[in-house]
Amino acid sequence: MLLWLVIAYLAISVAIGLYGASKVHNARDYVTAGRNLPMAIVLAMVFATWFGAETVLGISATFLKEGFRGLISDPLGASLCLVLFGLIFARPLYRMNLLTLGDYFRIRYNRQTELLLSICIVVSYLGWVSAQITALGLVFNVLSLDVLSMTQGMLIGAGVVVLYTIFGGMWSVALTTFVQMIVIIVGLLLVTNFAADQAGGVSSVLAKASAEGKFAFLPSFEIWDMLGWMAALVTMALGSIPQQDVFQRVNSSRNETIAVWATTLGGISYFFFAAIPLFLAYTANIIDPQMVARLIDSDSQLILPTLIMNHMPFYMQVIFFGALISVIMSTASGTLLAPSITFTENILKGFAPHMTDRQLLWSTRITVLVFSCMVTFYAIATEASIHTMVENAYRITLAGAFVPLVAGLFWKRASNLGAAFAIFFGLATWIILEITGVDTPVPPQLFGLFASLFGMILGSYITPNKIHLRA
Repeated sequence: MLLWLVIAYLAISVAIGLYGASKVHNARDYVTAGRNLPMAIVLAMVFATWFGAETVLGISATFLKEGFRGLISDPLGASLCLVLFGLIFARPLYRMNLLTLGDYFRIRYNRQTELLLSICIVVSYLGWVSAQITALGLVFNVLSLDVLSMTQGMLIGAGVVVLYTIFGGMWSVALTTFVQMIVIIVGLLLVTNFAADQAGGVSSVLAKASAEGKFAFLPSFEIWDMLGWMAALVTMALGSIPQQDVFQRVNSSRNETIAVWATTLGGISYFFFAAIPLFLAYTANIIDPQMVARLIDSDSQLILPTLIMNHMPFYMQVIFFGALISVIMSTASGTLLAPSITFTENILKGFAPHMTDRQLLWSTRITVLVFSCMVTFYAIATEASIHTMVENAYRITLAGAFVPLVAGLFWKRASNLGAAFAIFFGLATWIILEITGVDTPVPPQLFGLFASLFGMILGSYITPNKIHLRA
């Protein structure tokens, strides 16, 4: 019965998404929803896209293992990214009226920079979208009591998301996400309140978590510990800034005020509401410590679904899994659309410059289908956790794309050679350290960021951008 109710909810989501498709008349409608979305919907998209499977199933499991120290990248880094993007990057990028971030790199630098960084952006989404597909597989596996395998669940979940995303694009994402955000907030608050009563009350749960040191998050005064802490923070906070999904939500806003404040408030909302799954996960440690001890090392992502299935009445199970499905689908649709648009606009179109608007629209739809097959295959093949897949997604953009974006916007001297050096030095340093497995307390992507910054400064002083210097 529970599975069929979830299937009915999925059918409603598909219907809303297909209604959104009726508003798509050209490629710009598909990519930016006609730049006509109001504050409420943009805020909902920013919040719900980032409030994904990793927030409910990934970081909640990490919290049980490591406390707040394991969550520096998400939610702290993720929230900081959205606030920074809203306050610093949203206004200048919105005014340029572009379709993608790749367009910005072409206009500010050249076609080669556009191509290289667009490839980086597309590749970075592989882990993030795969994490959502993995979570969908997990949900269907749990709800069917193992009748459906994880792989079968992934295939079904991916098919549902693709069905409405492929036709409606940003309009479908906007409308479904707005509904899904309501379900997420109401559902998780109700379930968490019920779990808190079972665990002895909110104050009791917080006191126990504090006594176990779960709220400690600052690093020690040792240099390597501080560098490792900062690396975890900036990987998400800075590495996810040059991403198409954030830019796309900004660019779909009705005006630049909405673009700025919907993104900023979305980041703040995400930070505070992300505490709800953490609290819910910790109640499991009180309600059923044996179950937590059994799953914490084998498959910690199952802790919350198992708690709900074993210790809550049927109506609470419906509420939780409805909210969880909303969480996953809202993120999956947005993160599936972003790399597909980047590929067609900034990679494919460069090799077919005379592509018509209709051809661009259908090329993007085909790319959505192809990319969904790729991420589903990756999700089935990989054994990485949901949290790890999302964390790893931003390393390539931190090392290769962040410095060219910031320098291009805020440093007039930044030149084509500087961008080329920044990309080459940043990615080469990161890749070499990853491949060689050099054991340092600081992650390779942080060295890549410093190398990228050095490359930008060196290249821009060798051959400064004279056009921008004269402007």
